[in-house]
Amino acid sequence: MHPFFQELKQDSQKLGLDLSEEALNLLLKYQDALVLWNKAYNLTAIRDPKEMLVKHLLDSLSILKDLPPGRLLDIGTGGGMPGLIIALCQPERKCVLLDSNGKKIRFLKQFIADLKLKNVIAVQTRVENEDSINDLGQFDVITSRAFASLTDFINASKPYMHHDSIIASMKGLIPHEEVEAFKTEFSCDIIALKVPRLDEQRHLLLLKRI
Repeated sequence: MHPFFQELKQDSQKLGLDLSEEALNLLLKYQDALVLWNKAYNLTAIRDPKEMLVKHLLDSLSILKDLPPGRLLDIGTGGGMPGLIIALCQPERKCVLLDSNGKKIRFLKQFIADLKLKNVIAVQTRVENEDSINDLGQFDVITSRAFASLTDFINASKPYMHHDSIIASMKGLIPHEEVEAFKTEFSCDIIALKVPRLDEQRHLLLLKRI
């Protein structure tokens, strides 16, 4: 058994999740791969596996039960957060991981190939690339935890949206001014999240076209 298995199981239950043993093992395989590749490729500033468990795995898992269903796009996925973590827990959901960083996408493609994952692909491109917008089409859910600015994330998401798409933005503090600026265009549900062993504010913003 993986040394973090029980910890991840208990902490995911605190998030209201009932993950299968298979999903928990896949998540820990992903973290082990991230630790290994990080030594050579600098995929994330967090080096300590115990810290990764909280700040990457549990942080990404915290949005899972509030995430609307449907095909998902993760913009600026980096090392695969939260998109790959969502894909590992929800094999029925189609996921696309998008990033312009070649090293990070190479890592994701290798991991997806090694585990023969069928519901997720990684694409190296800039979010505003017209060909990518045309090729990838529209998504039911668009998420990110990479954007500092909610405004930038909304504008990047728009070409990938249909009328009923939901933008699911992961935030620390609530960006009240930016939410206010879009209030004639988007309704916004704000969900407070509590990540086990993380003493920082976390929120999920669900934005839907009015």
